Amino acid sequence: MPYGVYKKQQKDPSEEAVFVLNAGDPRTYDPDFKGPVSNRSCTDVLCCMIFLLCIVGYIVLGLVAWVHGDPRRAAYPTDSQGHFCGQKGTPNENKTILFYFNLLRCTSPSVLLNLQCPTTQICVSKCPEKFLTYVEMQLLYTKDKSHWEDYRQFCKTTAKPVKSLTQLLLDDDCPTAIFPSKPFLQRCFPDFSTKNGTLTIGSKMVFQDGNGGTRSVIELRDAANGINKLLDAKSLGLKVFEDYATTWYWILIGLTIAMVLSWIFLILLRFIAGCLFWVFMIGVIGIIGYGIWHCYQQYTNLQAHPSSVLTIYDIGIQTNISMYFELQQTWFTFMIILCIIEVIVILMLIFLRNRIRVAIILLKEGSKAIGYVPSTLVYPALTFILLSICICYWVVTAVFLATSGVPVYKVIAPEGHCIHENQTCDPEIFNTTEIAKACPGALCNFAFYGGKSLYHQYIPTFHVYNLFVFLWLINFVVALGQCALAGAFATYYWAMKKPDDIPRYPLFTAFGRAIRYHTGSLAFGSLIIALIQMFKIVLEYLDHRLKRTQNTLSKFLQCCLRCCFWCLENAIKFLNRNAYIMIAIYGRNFCRSAKDAFNLLMRNVLKCLKNCFTTKTIFLCKYIIYMFYVFNVGVLAFLFFTQRLPVIAQGPASLNYYWVPLLTVILGSYLIAHGFFSVYAMCVETIFICFCEDLERNDGSTEKPYFITPNLHGILIKKQLVPQKQKE
Repeated sequence: MPYGVYKKQQKDPSEEAVFVLNAGDPRTYDPDFKGPVSNRSCTDVLCCMIFLLCIVGYIVLGLVAWVHGDPRRAAYPTDSQGHFCGQKGTPNENKTILFYFNLLRCTSPSVLLNLQCPTTQICVSKCPEKFLTYVEMQLLYTKDKSHWEDYRQFCKTTAKPVKSLTQLLLDDDCPTAIFPSKPFLQRCFPDFSTKNGTLTIGSKMVFQDGNGGTRSVIELRDAANGINKLLDAKSLGLKVFEDYATTWYWILIGLTIAMVLSWIFLILLRFIAGCLFWVFMIGVIGIIGYGIWHCYQQYTNLQAHPSSVLTIYDIGIQTNISMYFELQQTWFTFMIILCIIEVIVILMLIFLRNRIRVAIILLKEGSKAIGYVPSTLVYPALTFILLSICICYWVVTAVFLATSGVPVYKVIAPEGHCIHENQTCDPEIFNTTEIAKACPGALCNFAFYGGKSLYHQYIPTFHVYNLFVFLWLINFVVALGQCALAGAFATYYWAMKKPDDIPRYPLFTAFGRAIRYHTGSLAFGSLIIALIQMFKIVLEYLDHRLKRTQNTLSKFLQCCLRCCFWCLENAIKFLNRNAYIMIAIYGRNFCRSAKDAFNLLMRNVLKCLKNCFTTKTIFLCKYIIYMFYVFNVGVLAFLFFTQRLPVIAQGPASLNYYWVPLLTVILGSYLIAHGFFSVYAMCVETIFICFCEDLERNDGSTEKPYFITPNLHGILIKKQLVPQKQKE
């Protein structure tokens, strides 16, 4: 045992006995122990079986949803009969737009987009282009029958031009009036325009509604409130899509360059980690300082312009981001943020300088371990692929579940005074039922897709199951990666002569062991995390549903619960990582491994605290490196996509928003760097656990030598051996 423990035992044997009893017995010397054991058996078999059954059920659910669902229901509008507009092989094949008989009955855009507006809806090939009422059409029909041909395309196929207005309203075959419209989201919406600062439609401010009344454009605008914002959103979405279609290969090139730079950076860390780190620190401080100076210059320059007195509240939300850079408020905010970051970085370098030295040595050791096991740098790509598969399957299954069912029709009363409203109905016989007689003017319109079968009744439950298994699979993929990396780095640590004693393909060996023997244990650990995350989602759902009825006390309790679940989730993740390391080394079940890891950390609690501070220092250093790395990649991408690097390569000629590929490259570079440094984090944690085991098993003598490398020996063991030599 280490010298510190012997000293404590001599000083107070009872205290040491209690400490050892509470934290378990320390490891003893075993001459046959050479790292991760090969003789293993399957662990947590019951949990493995449950996990596999859940996956089989998940696959079956996806197949059943695929059979019953139809994503076209989410993409195409549906008329009052439940038929798709524009569907091939149907009478509506050439009618791709949905038309509302009386848009004034729709009270909000959400009602329109959910296809539950209390008016008849039919599929048309084009939207109306002029004002015309049914009565006016009848008068013109006596002179020229072509007017009916123009009007009938907005009527049902059974409509006739000789009905009275009363009969028309009763049969609901045609709209009482049409007005200029334009298609948006495959639906006919009013074609608003502004003339001399006044809102108009078809150069008119008032129009006839066909029922003998006069309506204003303001009423029509209120019925379609928010449509202009939706139009802007659609325009923005189309422009963003066009930018991606133009620059996708440049984005791939940029991300490839970022990956190559990450590899080069990791290679340099092995040899010049200290020099590289301090160069980055100086670079970060200089870049932030230049940013502060530039923001101050822009802030002072804008004081001379009258437009600079505007604030973000004056201009509102704009799709043209350049407008925000014309505000003093923007540059002042940037300057304050950069000043805060600059102060934090400088204080961190001053007060954590000793820990930074230790962190640099750990970074070198981690780089050496990764250099001896280079396959660990490829593993983040495999994790990304597995996570992408899980996410895509979850999204597709959710879409098919949401579009499962048969058309369901419900009674809709335009005036809202029918006792049978929202009841299920049959549109083919609706006019002959008692409901039509009791509620004159009521309609039997398509409401949504559903059904009364057992499958349709449990669709909400299937959505919950889909989400839960998705969370379980995501956490399982992460756990599998952590266990495989821990096995590879443990193999590196327990090799006496590095790299000669390191077996071939340690990562693939560890990955195979994790899949073959410990699927149940990894599923057990990931299940705990998935349950906590599911509770958090339920908590957020309840908060969203009860937001209007909450008081101050309930909001306070909600915040406390969020904080508790966040702390619990992070604590469990920390314990799980250490449990996975013990699983990778000894091959025991999850509970035993978690207990052994916890006891090991408790027996080395002081070293654990020191390692925690060092790990947090590495964490801060990591994000400073992220900042410098992503900033430089972002600057190069900015210069390229704004046509300011013609010497190197000619960028895309025309872009709607250059920030679309720019932010994509920056975010992608950050994720790539995070993936590589997650390997570092697992490497450091594994080495620390193995180091604590090494101190308990060995004493540094010739018979029981330490497996730790000389660099780590100098900073973690040397100080403990000096008192022992003095005692001798």
